[in-house]
Amino acid sequence: FAIDEAHCVSQWGHDFRPEYIQLSVLHQRWPTVPRIALTATADVATRAEIVKRLALAEAQVFVSSFDRPNIRYRIVEKATARKQLLDFIRSEHPGEAGIVYCLSRAKVDDTAAFLVSKGITALPYHAGMDAATRRKNQARFSHEDGVVIVATIAFGMGIDKPDVRFVAHLDLPKSIEGYYQETGRAGRDGLPADAWLTYGLQDVVQQRRMIDASDAAESYKRVCNAKLDAMLGLCETSECRRVRLLAYFGEASGACGNCDNCLDPPK
Repeated sequence: FAIDEAHCVSQWGHDFRPEYIQLSVLHQRWPTVPRIALTATADVATRAEIVKRLALAEAQVFVSSFDRPNIRYRIVEKATARKQLLDFIRSEHPGEAGIVYCLSRAKVDDTAAFLVSKGITALPYHAGMDAATRRKNQARFSHEDGVVIVATIAFGMGIDKPDVRFVAHLDLPKSIEGYYQETGRAGRDGLPADAWLTYGLQDVVQQRRMIDASDAAESYKRVCNAKLDAMLGLCETSECRRVRLLAYFGEASGACGNCDNCLDPPK
């Protein structure tokens, strides 16, 4: 049995789903069948909980490097977010494929319409659209050149377009794992790609409010707040972004020379 997205069994995972815990039944019903748990984004605490929840105590653990050296990480302070995005696309990725992530469906629609009005081939993607339009937009993004898709984080599962040249975030991701997973859709062909994020204090306030308002258990809310703090730490560090990112996953590294803080050190 191969259990994919295995971080979903862990309260420390960035996408905890209580139903996943029931997968421990596999071990009880078929004790002799080999099992493997797979995930692209799990920190040390999450990996330990995957082993525990899925009763994999006797199993070997394999961890490969989290580094994507061809991706250049940049995080900028939010001023006029849509204009900042437009300037970034026009100056660095004209006519190239990219993904823009927004927190809300309304913002997805507004941002896509704004980019189209400025002459960029942009398409929206979110769960509020009818399935046929969503499929059509995903197909165009996958098969045409130079299409920018503006989406909620629901977009990306099963997307393996190798020549995505940039992933942009107009809102602060909820966790470093989410950020890593979403930015990892850029540059799968190994050629240079950009991960660009704009964030402001309002993003943090909004995320905290969403956590507080949710009906999740207090223990889970604490996990969510801790993950948000780590994401904020990545945004506000004056050190190499990649060092900070890889350290979160328990991987040691040196200054990368391919992030904004390395290329243009903050004063």
